[in-house]
Formats: sequence, C-alpha cells, structure tokens
Amino acid sequence: MVAAQQKNDGRIRILATARDLFATKGFHQTSMAHLAAAAQVSVGQIYRLFKDKEDIIEAIVRTDADDWTTHMAALRSQLDAGQISIEQTFEQILLHGAGSEKDEALSFDILAESFRNEVVGKTIGDLCIGFRAYVRDFACTANPYLSGEALEAAEELILASMFGFGHRTLSRPKLTAECAARRAAQMIVAGLKAVD
Repeated sequence: MVAAQQKNDGRIRILATARDLFATKGFHQTSMAHLAAAAQVSVGQIYRLFKDKEDIIEAIVRTDADDWTTHMAALRSQLDAGQISIEQTFEQILLHGAGSEKDEALSFDILAESFRNEVVGKTIGDLCIGFRAYVRDFACTANPYLSGEALEAAEELILASMFGFGHRTLSRPKLTAECAARRAAQMIVAGLKAVD
C-alpha cells in the first residue's frame, strides 16, 4: 500500500514537473535528465513509471481530458437540476478552457506533437469523442430540433469555441475572460436556437 502511494506520488510529481517544463521549454527541448532533476527523481524512476516522453504527454492529455469530462458531467447535473441555464453552461465550458499563457504554450506544444506523433494524435482524437457527446447533448438542450448536418456543425462550432477560448491570450483580447465567455455563450445559444 505504501509502495503504491509512493509510485502515485512520484507519478504526480513527474507529471506536474513535465507540464511546467514542456510549457516553458518545449517538449523536444526538455531532456529526461532535466525532467528528472527538476522533479527530484532519478531518470530510472521516470522510466519505471513511463515508457518515454510521449507516454508522459499522453498522461497529461488524459489527466486534462478527465478534468474536462468531470467538469462537463457536473455542468450536466447542474443544468438538469435547474441550477444553471444553458447559456451559463456554455459560459462555464468556455471559462474552464481559459488558462494561463503557460497553459496555452503547453497546449500548443502538445497539439504540435499530435501532428508529428500518431499515438499522441490518436489519444487526443479519441478523447475528443467524449467531449463531442457532451457538446451534442448541450447543443440539443439549446435547440431540441437540431439534427443531421446542423447538429454536426453545432458540435464543430462549440468544440472550436472551446479550443479557441483556451488560446485567446495570443490575440491580445480586450475583454476579460469572464465577459468574453458570457457574451460568447449568449451568441452560441442564440445561434443554436436560430437553426432549424
């Protein structure tokens, strides 16, 4: 039991350190030796927990996807309970994706790696399938008549908004994340309701 906890603690520490180093130095510029030193573990310890750097990226992506899925499930529960409106649901989805510049840098590096590395790309693609189910559900809550091509397009628009909102600092926005998310959610819902 103690060994399992130590293994989990080491894994968490390595992932947190990797997240920081990949965001600041880049995936390819971060060596395993540098990661080990920064995480205060041996290189051997990293290789006992992860096959390679791609495995570390996959673990980061899975952790983030699990966080997103938990967040969307909680929003679905709040929406079903009448605690929030569909506009507030979309607002919270967008705000959840709004991170720091460091988060954006890591996301860009992971996305770039997904185009170079088929395994990382497949992991991201597979995880987006789960997001699509929630997005489709929320779109149909806004407009129960959505179907076919209109529903597919709604999924694409909402996913693009989610990912785009997570990378907004590069565009030097004039609105706060909260204000932009609120207005964008209003526009998403208005757009969804306008489609028949």
